[in-house]
Amino acid sequence: AVRTMGCIRVDRITEYLCEPLSRALRDEDPYVRKTAAVCVAKLYDIAPDLVQERGFLEVLHDLISDSNPSVVANGVAALSEIAETSGQDVMKITASVLQKLLAALNECTEWGQVFILDSLAKYSPAEAREAEGIIERVTPRLQHANSAVVMSAVKVILSYMDTLGSQNSDAIRNLTRKLAPPLVTLLNSEPEIQYVALRNINLIVQKRPNILENEIKVFFCKYNDPIYVKMEKLEIIIKLISEKNIDQVLLELKEYATEVDVDFVRKAVSAIGRCAVKLERAAERCIGVLLELIQTKVNYVVQEAVIVIKDIFRRYPNRYESIIATLCDNLDTLDEPLAKASMIWIIGEYAERIDNADELLDTFLETFEEEDPAVQLQLLTATVKCFLKNPEDTQDMVQRVLDMATEESDNPDLRDRGFIYWRLLSTDPEAAKMVVLGDKPVIEDDTFRLEPSLLNSLVGQIATLSSVYHKPPDAFVIRGTTGNSSLYEEEEEDDDEEEEEEYEDENDVGGDLLDIGGLSVQEPAIQPQPQVRLNQVCGAEKSGGFDIFCGFRQTNGSVFMDMEFKNVSSGVPLSNSAIQLNKNAFGLSPANQQIVCNPPIQQGSSGRSTVELIITPNMLAPLPAGQPASPQIQVAIKNIATGGVFYFAANFSFEALFSPDGALDRSTFIESWKSIDDNKELYGTVPDLPPTSTDVDQVMGKFKAFNVFFIARRPVPNAEGQEVVYFSMRTSSGMDFLAELTFKKGVNACKVCLKTENAAYGGLAKTAIESMLQN
Repeated sequence: AVRTMGCIRVDRITEYLCEPLSRALRDEDPYVRKTAAVCVAKLYDIAPDLVQERGFLEVLHDLISDSNPSVVANGVAALSEIAETSGQDVMKITASVLQKLLAALNECTEWGQVFILDSLAKYSPAEAREAEGIIERVTPRLQHANSAVVMSAVKVILSYMDTLGSQNSDAIRNLTRKLAPPLVTLLNSEPEIQYVALRNINLIVQKRPNILENEIKVFFCKYNDPIYVKMEKLEIIIKLISEKNIDQVLLELKEYATEVDVDFVRKAVSAIGRCAVKLERAAERCIGVLLELIQTKVNYVVQEAVIVIKDIFRRYPNRYESIIATLCDNLDTLDEPLAKASMIWIIGEYAERIDNADELLDTFLETFEEEDPAVQLQLLTATVKCFLKNPEDTQDMVQRVLDMATEESDNPDLRDRGFIYWRLLSTDPEAAKMVVLGDKPVIEDDTFRLEPSLLNSLVGQIATLSSVYHKPPDAFVIRGTTGNSSLYEEEEEDDDEEEEEEYEDENDVGGDLLDIGGLSVQEPAIQPQPQVRLNQVCGAEKSGGFDIFCGFRQTNGSVFMDMEFKNVSSGVPLSNSAIQLNKNAFGLSPANQQIVCNPPIQQGSSGRSTVELIITPNMLAPLPAGQPASPQIQVAIKNIATGGVFYFAANFSFEALFSPDGALDRSTFIESWKSIDDNKELYGTVPDLPPTSTDVDQVMGKFKAFNVFFIARRPVPNAEGQEVVYFSMRTSSGMDFLAELTFKKGVNACKVCLKTENAAYGGLAKTAIESMLQN
């Protein structure tokens, strides 16, 4: 009963819940007490003030001293949840509480152990001796069968190793030896657990690489590993590479480069290049392996090798240029933008050592206008470099490139760079040499590329989603504040008034469009993306620099809103945003208010996102008496990065609501048709039909895909060539529509008659039928 009451998230219920909850927290049965502990956390989410007034937090603290370990674990879980929700340290671990937690650790269930270990990870020991004592009690958890317990124990030990300090080097060395076996054991689990373990290990080896420095072999890929596990293993191999194991690793990577999976092969070739960048003494051996792979003449291997050799040249300038001739021999095989750009960079950088550098560049210039922007930019720079090194033979070529870049291109980056080079060359060629041919800083090994502060934060989040995404929680979880506060309160009044005026409509269905609080925590589910017509619903001038296109569809019984964002002028990439719908005639609202664009949408690019819509009764707008339902859905989107909110209205495709269970048997259809009053009939003629919509069999197939079900067909008496076809459809909310379509042989038009008891929505259903016929 307490559990059920806690799940009813209604303010009026909370007052009635307090008294029984108070009794349940002190009940004789530990099962009741542990359930009541979790209920306090649920109640805090609805009414935090009430929890504090009734002293429930103090009771939770008392439960930590409970004789039953399950009650202790649930008390800890509830306090941790409240601490996250409120942002306050309500846990308050004292010396006595600490001992009780450690005592309960040995007796409670595995998930109870996870809650306690996570709380210990947030505790800061006062001194090294205390940290050692806690680690000693936690270390046996490393042998636990549950991987979540193992990872939580690793998190506690890693957190406390910093407290031990350099003066306890022996203790740290012993812990390092103890941490390796459990991490290695996790790699014998199912692929999904392996992947999560590998993502966590990736962080651990960045923090303390010596833990697994002698275990590199366990990260060698098996033939039956899924691709996502192989990719993650490669990342860790690169992080653990050293001069002791480089020969062994190179043999392994060379073997991977002959696999059948193209993405894995490219990653392996890239890994060889990263090994060269990381280990100077091994660079020559790595280049030798890359040259062997280039000789295989496999297209994607050659292209990836060219890309990584460019990085090796940048890391070790003027050292391995002897291999340029081999690269030039494979020029014809390059068709990917990144590989072309890399090769062009090499030609421009070492033009004085390549006899026919100008001819090589000229072959690329023939298709300059069709090339990718990255290739065009490199061609421009390489041509200018070539001109500065050999002005006599390349003057016409550089003139031609500058003309194409500044006069014929619509890419602002290319145009700007072209004008800069033009002005430099025309005013001060010597200054141009200093700018274009000046010494460049060598690139650094980026193996440990996380910022130290971010790394420390993520290590503290081991065994959570943060450690899998390698992002702090606030980057992907938007937590609504308790109560009814809006996500944003900083909109300027003038802007609000302006936007409201633009947004008013005669069918305005009211409601608080801006109440986007309390977003769902989970990542949006990935949905299939069938073709759907997207219409522009918002221009860049109203939405912070983004053109927005929108369309609706139904897939597997669920309704989806497909959106495309084109970044026209925003300097801030779009990655996370929040969406809310106003009350509408269909009761639609987003199943998840978070929109994640991965990768983020940079200026000049576009990206698609899909939002699942669900029917929620309290989102249904009341319809004015006698008025037809409006197809319009009003939408507010907040760009989390900029804080900007923009609004638009999109016309809903009513056919997206038609349910898979809308088929009627003939007798039911006839009875329904006769029972509907004639004044509820809607008529219309659809002209200029495509050939697929004049053939009844094809129309039946087309309609079935939209859950419009065939009932019967018959010829019209005394009207040669005419045929009447009947269909039924039902919306997800239970509204039935009956349709009669009349076709005439040789005429590319159709008469539509639609009947329904839901007169307000009849026009939308008729429009949906007409739209399906015309497309």
